[in-house]
Amino acid sequence: MLINTGNANAGTGADGLSRAHSTCIALAETLGIEAMQVLPFSTGVIMEPLPNDRIEAGLAAAIADAKPGNWVRAAEGIMTTDTVPKAFGAQTVIDGKTVHITGISKGAGMIRPNMATMLGFIATDACVSQSIMQQLALELAEGSFNRVTVDGDTSTNDSLVVIASNRAGHATIDSLDTSSGQALKTAMLQVARNLAQAIVRDGEGATKFITIKVSGGRDSAECRKVAYAIAHSPLVKTAFYASDPNLGRILAAVGYAGIEDLDQTGIELFLDDVHVATKGGRNAAYREEDGQRVMKQSEIVVSVNLGRGTAFDTVWTCDLSHEYVTINADYRS
Repeated sequence: MLINTGNANAGTGADGLSRAHSTCIALAETLGIEAMQVLPFSTGVIMEPLPNDRIEAGLAAAIADAKPGNWVRAAEGIMTTDTVPKAFGAQTVIDGKTVHITGISKGAGMIRPNMATMLGFIATDACVSQSIMQQLALELAEGSFNRVTVDGDTSTNDSLVVIASNRAGHATIDSLDTSSGQALKTAMLQVARNLAQAIVRDGEGATKFITIKVSGGRDSAECRKVAYAIAHSPLVKTAFYASDPNLGRILAAVGYAGIEDLDQTGIELFLDDVHVATKGGRNAAYREEDGQRVMKQSEIVVSVNLGRGTAFDTVWTCDLSHEYVTINADYRS
């Protein structure tokens, strides 16, 4: 994997493809492998030529520094507008063998699935058959990176790579439905979620981490649709930044999410344990000072029940601050 930051190499046409290919050839020649074995990843400014000469000049130093203990250095190396490196690890036991999982990611703005301007790399020494690796990668993405949004913008550049070195020494996992498969998936999903949530917590200018839980839907797709309508609303996000309990904005987002035949009289709304709205209207017992108390917290849970089914889903997002505008206005300067 050959990763560069600062330049997306997107919107660069045939020249961009040629430059990416050049970097792959250069790394392959250095390592004595085939160029097709090199996977290039780029993130940064769009429509600027990739400085492949600078990348190729740095290969020798990068290879010399590719040591087992340098995951955090790698996380630092792929940052763009990130303010902190994102790296997490976990362990689990499979067939009496300790299995290790390590992951790094980058991303802070232009974040919305699929999968936004983020890069994620999760590795394990577990023994996993090639046949289920794609399924594992998809399930990890679906349970983590495809549940986060910062600003509703999806970038040209995003990747999630899941790697298994098959060195842990246990029997090969050839199904995620076995006890070994579930143990591995659970541990890897925790790392993936930590990485995805770290992106939201480091969202450009973010001051609050917000969990949006939508239940009572007819299926998970409509629950997620409502959750994203709330998470992407500039009015909702700025209200959270200001700790202003103008919570009708949340109900408005639920209403315009595009759910067919939505009966507003079935909607229940909570901020943490504060019951804000019932049967689609203001709860008689709700007090604005209670709503404001919750909104002043750095971590907030918004719960919406649609009252029309048993499905549920969750999305993680953040508030929208003055700093977000400043960061993106000055992004290239």
